Amino acid sequence: MPAIEARRLRKTYKTTRGVFRREKVERVALRGVDLAIEPGELFGVLGPNGAGKTTMTKIFTTLLLPTSGAATVLGLDAVHDQWALRRRIGFVFGGDRGLYWRLSGLDNLRYFADLYRIPPEVTRKRIPALLERLGLAGRERDRVELYSRGMKQRLHLARGLLNDPEVLFLDEPTIGLDPVGARELRVIVRELADAGKTVFLTTHYMFEADAICDRIAVIKGGEIVAEGTPSSIKKVVQDQGVVEFEVVGMPAERVAGLRGLQGVKSVAVVDHELAQVVTIHCSSPADVMTQLGLVLDGMSLEKVSSREPTLEDAYVQLIGESS
Repeated sequence: MPAIEARRLRKTYKTTRGVFRREKVERVALRGVDLAIEPGELFGVLGPNGAGKTTMTKIFTTLLLPTSGAATVLGLDAVHDQWALRRRIGFVFGGDRGLYWRLSGLDNLRYFADLYRIPPEVTRKRIPALLERLGLAGRERDRVELYSRGMKQRLHLARGLLNDPEVLFLDEPTIGLDPVGARELRVIVRELADAGKTVFLTTHYMFEADAICDRIAVIKGGEIVAEGTPSSIKKVVQDQGVVEFEVVGMPAERVAGLRGLQGVKSVAVVDHELAQVVTIHCSSPADVMTQLGLVLDGMSLEKVSSREPTLEDAYVQLIGESS
């Protein structure tokens, strides 16, 4: 039995727009998603903002009702078995919400332990162990408002692990963290999966999914467009190379010229400090590099290089440049 399963999962939101003439609008967040995640697997979901990642997470954690289809976790229906399911899962959402800032970290954990109805004799042992494991020992009696962003996120994770869940849902847990804090959190998450917990992770960071996930799914517009191991996802661009360079003031007509070169699959232009970084996915990097001087005649190019494609390159190919 899969630890997490979605069958034709669909979610739509109905709203209105307009000021004087109100018009009803239906927005589709999930379009018949099918998904199966095995026990003990660390599964990552990648996708742009609005793709449906958080909506899917909220349905699995019983915080949102689907419009149609089925979502099961540990064999329990996320709609009809909510109370039984909540006792066996944990979830952590990115950001600062979900903690009481005027209380200490210790009082926060005690409060949530009471909500989970964890026996006091278990709480007295589990909370100190979590504080020690997550690097919060010695600061547990400080008010949460005095914690750094990374400490707050580690306290979020401690809260999510209070009931010793079989399945842990993490919605962009490293967003906003400094590189050191994000790396520490990734190590902890990987260790949890290695210890046998099933982890469902949504993230924007390609290197994060590539480094720690067993399998990943790429979602776009509420639909899964690719699923597999990070290595198998990279095969989407295995016959391509990447050419990158920096330039100042890239006109739109020059970008169109690059897209018209033979073998070019996509061109992405990203503003970076005082220059623009241009990334070209192509089948023959050497040929493209020789033609750059013709298309970009008169422009000063810097840091021109070619490299092998990464998971991020595969993601861009699957999602599209506009996303």
